[in-house]
Order: sequence, then C-alpha cells, then structure tokens
Amino acid sequence: MPKSKLRKKVKDSASHHEQVVSHEPAPLDSPSWLAPTMVGAFLIGLIWIVVFYITQTSYPIPGIGAWNMVVGFAFIGVGFSLATKWR
Repeated sequence: MPKSKLRKKVKDSASHHEQVVSHEPAPLDSPSWLAPTMVGAFLIGLIWIVVFYITQTSYPIPGIGAWNMVVGFAFIGVGFSLATKWR
C-alpha cells in the first residue's frame, strides 16, 4: 500500500492562543496635592507623639490615654502610604 503524503502545518504569525494586550503608560508626574499632604501627615503624626510625651500622656486627647500613640503612628502610616505613590 502506498504511503500518503504528509501535510505541513502552516504556522500563523499570531496564534489564536496569544492575545496582544496594550497597556497605557503610567503618568510620570504625581498630583500636586500629594507631596504637601504626605509631609503634612508625617508632621502631624510626629507632633502628635511629641505632645503626648511632653505632656506626660495627658494630651492631645486626654480620655484615650496610650491610644494617642496609635493615632500618631496612624498619621505617619498615612504619610508612608502616600509616599509610595509619589514620583
């Protein structure tokens, strides 16, 4: 019995399994409000903690005691999170 001819597979330039995804370039400049807000959050957090220590844990908010430290560090954390978006 004669052998049949083998067919060659045609390779497409772009396979249907691959999809071309176009990405928009990220903006190169940060918003104008970002740097002042970031520095402000750092300073408010620092001043909050310094006032807490200077007044021997009485202020800035007298009723919450040592939670004033958490509030101060929360402001500093907001500053750090904004710093990650600064370009």
